[in-house]
Amino acid sequence: MSDLTTLLTRAQEISSDAERVTDAKLRKVTLPSVDGRSAGVMGLITLDNGEDHTKPNTFGPRGLLALNAAIDAALADAEITSIGVTGKPFILAAGADLTSISGGGADAVRVVAELGHAVFRKLQDGAAGRAKPSFGFVNGLALGGGLEVALHCHHRTVMDSAAALGLPEVMLGLVPGWGGAFLVPNLVGADRAVTLIVENPLNNGKTLGGRAAYELGLADACFSGADFLEQSLLWAARVLTGEVVVERPEVDRGDAWAAAVARGRQVVAARTGGASPAAALAVDLIEAARTATREEGFAAEDDALEALSRTPEMIASLYAFDLVQKRAKRPAGAPDRSLARPVTKVGIVGAGLMASQLALLFARRLEVPVVLTDLDQERVDKGVGYVHAEVDKLLAKGRVGQDKANRLRALVTGAVDKAEVFADADFVIEAVFEEMAVKKSVFADVEKVVSAECVLATNTSSLSITEMAADLEHPERVVGFHFFNPVAVMPLLEVVKGGATSDVALATAFATGKALKKTTILVNDSPSFIVNRLLGRFMSEVSRIVDAGTPITTVDGSFAGVAPMPPFTLIALVGPAIALHNTETLAAAFPDRFYVSPALQRVVAARKPAYFGPDGQLDPEVEALLETPAEPVVLEPAEVRTTVLTGLAEEVRLMLEEGVVAAAEDLDLAMITGAGFAFWNGGLTMLLEREGLGSFH
Repeated sequence: MSDLTTLLTRAQEISSDAERVTDAKLRKVTLPSVDGRSAGVMGLITLDNGEDHTKPNTFGPRGLLALNAAIDAALADAEITSIGVTGKPFILAAGADLTSISGGGADAVRVVAELGHAVFRKLQDGAAGRAKPSFGFVNGLALGGGLEVALHCHHRTVMDSAAALGLPEVMLGLVPGWGGAFLVPNLVGADRAVTLIVENPLNNGKTLGGRAAYELGLADACFSGADFLEQSLLWAARVLTGEVVVERPEVDRGDAWAAAVARGRQVVAARTGGASPAAALAVDLIEAARTATREEGFAAEDDALEALSRTPEMIASLYAFDLVQKRAKRPAGAPDRSLARPVTKVGIVGAGLMASQLALLFARRLEVPVVLTDLDQERVDKGVGYVHAEVDKLLAKGRVGQDKANRLRALVTGAVDKAEVFADADFVIEAVFEEMAVKKSVFADVEKVVSAECVLATNTSSLSITEMAADLEHPERVVGFHFFNPVAVMPLLEVVKGGATSDVALATAFATGKALKKTTILVNDSPSFIVNRLLGRFMSEVSRIVDAGTPITTVDGSFAGVAPMPPFTLIALVGPAIALHNTETLAAAFPDRFYVSPALQRVVAARKPAYFGPDGQLDPEVEALLETPAEPVVLEPAEVRTTVLTGLAEEVRLMLEEGVVAAAEDLDLAMITGAGFAFWNGGLTMLLEREGLGSFH
């Protein structure tokens, strides 16, 4: 490991103007006395990049230099007897500023890895013989290095409503590189470390709330409310005066550690199929942390990051990260924002599950009146009741306060007569049965009662926007607004431009999508748009292979590390009927490439919800519906994978030639945010390129 002086010099050399610098502001805080005993003066360091909570603090080279200077100043000040680290409102930090170091190659990665260790460890060890008790006050989002800076402190508190804590590096093709891979297992045990470092990142980047992080053992105390920092300072005073003694469970370093590592390797094999070097390395680091010294553990993290920085998976991860961080915020081809009309009231046609989910989302994000309509009062009441029940759940979990819950309930209402409630709506979205005639009829009825400026949006997953709008007096007002299920969780929103869609309608749709906090992508009208078209091709190729004789279990086991879940698990998630409808739509448009499986048709006719039973085994009733051909063709897993990826490569090429999206980047962004495809594959196209199946960039 390089000495700190060299690292500081190198950090200056590799720093760039691309970094949004997080400053480390040091101030002195006289801690409360406890039973007449002084707790001294704390040097409280607040991390703040000068932006609001939508642009989290991150650590690039300059940010680490700023934190180093603040810690040194606190250590050198004789009046300061303890050190605290917290963040700007709702944010501690979101980890490394990958954008600012991505161009520096393996050398820059090594410098930043070693510098992070050197700076953070001062919170444990002090410097030049001066060590002071340190406290991490996790007041909000703390991911990657944001959590690791707190882990280096001697003690930690966490706000119970903190939105996201975790170590997501494996999802990004990295490993926790500033102490997390060593400190976490030695703090909470290897099994919990596997969950936090490996399992959660591979589960679409799952994070923990503040309360859950406390229960996992990452923090010593948990507080709520606007006075979180004041409560944390009082708690720190009680620790410093000896009134509170922090006790942590002893970590089991025997068989439990070995069992946890074995479980980690099973998770990696099942979720990545060996396609993620980072996931395998993360388990290695957890295994080594049982006997390694802290210095050995930190050095192993440095070595792992440098090695990963040279892999194609790391390049793909940085590409995917850049898509999510930048392209997602500036949708390619979107009209000028100034054209967007304000949305002060939303109408929703339909009151089923999807419509009710939409109503809750619109009410929470836009905070405008939302009205559900349906064929009869019973359906309307059921939809509104669902929304109100979901609000009650949010209240019970502390996600909203009582006043906010009351407002949300009041915003969502229902009616049978559209004319009564849609006249003053600015934005009406339909969420009815996926059949063209039904949707055209709905829009014909709605157009009679809404204003001339009202935008009409459809949540169709596959049908033509152009055809849907063709018979209207004002087809230019119709736009596709395709959400993914579950609506509250999935980030992607496909904004579809029909043949007549105006820039005003498009701009309003994009502005509304942004207000809903969704990743919006412009799609030109085409069957099934982006995600469902690519997944439809995926399932067409899979169905051909199964119907030709390859066992379902073989096919399902062929895509670890490629798709986020096995294909027949995907069918269970979306429902066989919906999967069949999507394939039928695509086969009608492109009969030479898309295949409607007779077996899937029989499964749908039998009303089977999935191919596999609750025990994970193939349902015998479904198995009876599968016909084995007279001369079965049985492929090996590698052949299955190559065949399916070849089909996907063809579809990607055709979609780009047709102009479905502006560029391959939009296809990748859609597959990452709408279908959960992995960062380490760069979504889809970089994987196809790596497999030698085409060039798309």
